[in-house]
Amino acid sequence: MTSRRRKVRLEEMLAAAVLMVLLALSLLPFVMMLLLSLKTNADIFTRFWGLPQPARWDFYREAAIALKGYLLNTLIIVVVVVPGVLLLSSLSGYALARLYFRGRDAVFALILALLVVPGILTLIPTYALVQGMGLLNTRWALILPYLAGGQVLGVVLCRTFFASLPDELFEAMRLDGAGDLQIYRYLALPLSLPTLATIAIMSTLGIYNDYIWPLVTISDSSLQTFTVGVTRFAGEFNLDYGPTLAGYVIGSLPLIVLFAVGMRAFVQGVTSGALKA
Repeated sequence: MTSRRRKVRLEEMLAAAVLMVLLALSLLPFVMMLLLSLKTNADIFTRFWGLPQPARWDFYREAAIALKGYLLNTLIIVVVVVPGVLLLSSLSGYALARLYFRGRDAVFALILALLVVPGILTLIPTYALVQGMGLLNTRWALILPYLAGGQVLGVVLCRTFFASLPDELFEAMRLDGAGDLQIYRYLALPLSLPTLATIAIMSTLGIYNDYIWPLVTISDSSLQTFTVGVTRFAGEFNLDYGPTLAGYVIGSLPLIVLFAVGMRAFVQGVTSGALKA
């Protein structure tokens, strides 16, 4: 028994060591970006691996001033789109899981099929549609496509989660006289909070990291989102790496905070919604 415990202990230590190495390799690019963002070009070229001497924190002030408008535009889009995606996804998922109507499975199969269609293939048709509606160079050119496209994965996750819930819970509420909207509001919705958190995080990531769609639909810099804005900022300071890398660090902070706050709910939502039959 003692030798077996030693073997298990050794395996645990080995696994922990491997995980620590992988964690260090994952964090190394961010740490290097943080260090290089505090250096001048001369410091980078002469002392690449050394600590910044002195640290140029003024680069962050320059980057923050230049990028705050782009970050605000992205925040506005996220605040408008994500609640809409959560509402429509949860309603659609509930209907496909708990309401019985002709063609329900066919509708869900079509939604599943949309998951395998690369988003870049819909770029031209969506652009033509937005252009025909006269929405180019407005926030609606971003809000409406994000709202429509973000529901695909959300509907799949919500429908899978709602279908996995015991039928007895819904039957008990119906026996108490509750209608479908009441069941959705007071039973399905509270239980699906981890799944909704997963959808919210993934939708936010999709909006925040999208580059192509804002680039082709928004020409007014005052309406542009962060991904395009930070690229333009990098072009303005392409001879000085410090402010450019400071802008990248500032852009990564909202995502770090998002995952730090929502990681537990994200993992719980994935395991409860995406992996259950």
